[in-house]
Amino acid sequence: MKGIILAGGSATRLYPLSKAISKQIMPVYDKPMIYYPLSTLMLAGIREILIISTPRDLPMFRDLLGTGEELGMSFSYKVQEQPNGLAQAFVLGADFLNGEPGCLILGDNMFYGQGFSAMLRRAANIEKGACIFGYYVKDPRAYGVVEFDEQGKVISLEEKPAMPKSNYAVPGLYFYDATVTEKAAALRPSARGEYEITDLNRLYLEEGTLKVELFGRGFAWLDTGNCDSLLEASNFVATIQNRQGFYVSCIEEIAWRQGWIPTEQLLLLGQRLEKTEYGKYLIELAKQS
Repeated sequence: MKGIILAGGSATRLYPLSKAISKQIMPVYDKPMIYYPLSTLMLAGIREILIISTPRDLPMFRDLLGTGEELGMSFSYKVQEQPNGLAQAFVLGADFLNGEPGCLILGDNMFYGQGFSAMLRRAANIEKGACIFGYYVKDPRAYGVVEFDEQGKVISLEEKPAMPKSNYAVPGLYFYDATVTEKAAALRPSARGEYEITDLNRLYLEEGTLKVELFGRGFAWLDTGNCDSLLEASNFVATIQNRQGFYVSCIEEIAWRQGWIPTEQLLLLGQRLEKTEYGKYLIELAKQS
């Protein structure tokens, strides 16, 4: 399976911060925001990743992430001229996927919780259909919403409903089989003028191949759409790291633990950042191995 990170948009709710820089480059505590969705794909075992962004911002992602070779991975890049909906990522990424299954994650979505890696691995091994997730929120009107029957079977999906049929929002993480590019190409713009990811998910629902996994109460899904939520996300990461000593979404550590890079490479990557606590953490990991 290959992965796509959609890191476009203008992030107007973060103005003036985002007038000159992509939201997904902004810091969430000690890392660029894009490290968090990138780490999610890595934990799913995905090594080939396409980053989609605006003509203005894409060069910054190239400078930040490079080819991916240093992490034992492969990064590609694609321009999205206009933010025409999430499902458009599979049209833009059709050549990249080349008929293979694909996972899409939004560049501003952060996940943290026990058992997450196992959930990701299950979703990434999907052979037919799609796997999305449900997360209980107090007010789901700003999200895609999934409705279940009494037996827990999915019966409907709605995009930003005024009167939601459940409290389960659909986070920005989606796993699809090899038919996703064909399905995405057949979509028509919604009343909002966008190619909706909910419409894509509904196609899988109609054919009976949509699976929804629910995150439990102890799981964290963090949104970074405004200044308050950006600060909250940074405080959350700081609390976890300072309390436990483990780093959240450290892409170098994940690549090493996945066996994609040797200890010598981990040490080299740490030495490049040795004046920072982040670099010292990597060096200590390498020395302890």
